[in-house]
Amino acid sequence: MRSSDGVRICALGWRAAAALGDDGAEARVLAALSASVYVEVAGEVLWMGGADATPHARTIHTVGAPPALEVGDVARLPSASGLSAWCPAHGLLTPAAATALRGGATRLTSRVAALGAVRGFGAWLLGEPLAFPLDACGARADALASACAANDATRAADAALALVGLGPGLTPAGDDFVGGAFFARAALARAGAVDAAAWRAGARAVRSAATRLTHPIGAALLGDLLDGEGWAPLHDLASALAHEDDETALDAARRLTQLGHSSGWDLLAGFIAGARG
Repeated sequence: MRSSDGVRICALGWRAAAALGDDGAEARVLAALSASVYVEVAGEVLWMGGADATPHARTIHTVGAPPALEVGDVARLPSASGLSAWCPAHGLLTPAAATALRGGATRLTSRVAALGAVRGFGAWLLGEPLAFPLDACGARADALASACAANDATRAADAALALVGLGPGLTPAGDDFVGGAFFARAALARAGAVDAAAWRAGARAVRSAATRLTHPIGAALLGDLLDGEGWAPLHDLASALAHEDDETALDAARRLTQLGHSSGWDLLAGFIAGARG
C-alpha cells in the first residue's frame, strides 16, 4: 500500500465525504491522469483533483496536485471531517421555471458559436457533421433529441442505449450526451413538467444497460446524471435558464465546455437536446 499521508483535502463533494467517513479510507486507483486520479473508496468511484477542480459530488479537492499514484495502487486517504461537503442546489423548480428552462435552452442554441471551437457533440448543436470517431452518431443523437421532444421516455431510453459507450475518453462522448439529456429531463420532472415516473423508469433502463456498455467510471458518472446530478456548471446552467438569466447561463455553459477534452461539450449538447422538448 502506498501512503498518502501527505495529502491534504481542502474541499470535497457529498459522495466523497460519505465514502471517506470520519476516519478516512483506503482507495484503490482505477485511473491516473495528468491532473486527476480516479479511485474506488468503499464501493464508490471518486476522483482527486486540485483545489480548482470543478466541484462534483464525487470530487476530492487536494491542496496542491493529487498524489502520484498508478493504476492498481492502494492508498490511505485521510478523513475530511470538519469540511463542508459540496452538494448541488437543485432549487425549487416550478412549471413556470420549467417553461423558462426550455425557452432558454432554445435561445442558448443560437449562441453556441460564442463559446469557442466546438468539440465532440458540440458540432451536432451547430448542425455540423460529427468528427471521427463520432461521425456515424448524428442520427443517434437526433433520435434521442426527438424522443425527448416527444416526451417519450421509453423511446428515449432505447435511443440512449445506441449511444452509451461510444467515443474515446475516460467518460465516452456518448455517455456524456445521454447523461446531459437525462439530467435535463430529471430537472423537468422535479418541476412537474413531465411524467417523473416514466423518466425514472427510462433512467433505470439506461443505468442497468450501462454496466455492460461502458466502463465502471463512465457508468458511475452517467448514473449520477441519470438521477439529475452532475458537475457544478451544469447545475448552474439549469438554474440560470430557469431564472431567465441568459448571460449567467452563457457563462455557465462556457465553464461547462472546459471539462475534459470534449466531455463538457458533449454534456452541453445532450442537455440542450433534453431541455428543448
